[in-house]
Amino acid sequence: MPCLIISYICEVNPYPHPMKTRLFVPFVVLTIFILACAPKNPAPAEVIATAPEADSVTKKIITARVFIKPEKVSDFILAARPLIDSSNAEPGCESYMLYQNPYDKTKFIFVEVWKDQIAIDNHFSMSYFKAFGPKTSTWISQPTELNIFDVVVN
Repeated sequence: MPCLIISYICEVNPYPHPMKTRLFVPFVVLTIFILACAPKNPAPAEVIATAPEADSVTKKIITARVFIKPEKVSDFILAARPLIDSSNAEPGCESYMLYQNPYDKTKFIFVEVWKDQIAIDNHFSMSYFKAFGPKTSTWISQPTELNIFDVVVN
């Protein structure tokens, strides 16, 4: 096969000078050989987006809006202090705070930051957390609004 290519190139060589033919033919053959034998680099792999982190390892925020009867506001704050202190001491708790609306002192919101769902599950199983609901249930003027959020940007 290379002999046929060389003889064809020699016959149709546009250069009449034999020295140019002798240089041109090996150059063409060498170029074809290099191109044919060169390793092919695969195209770069397409970047595939990774799946979001599993639910158990995603940081969580909990908000709980609590509506207290006016005559029970101070009792609620006193009862919440040990819950907040104990919750902040839990290993998976990053923050546990209680806020009071300055314009309506009967409205509160707990804002909690947890390392992951496992920490929340652990918190919900604590005896002081379980005792807080029944203790304060008669002080509530309307149902508590509980929301759990995944942190998507930190």
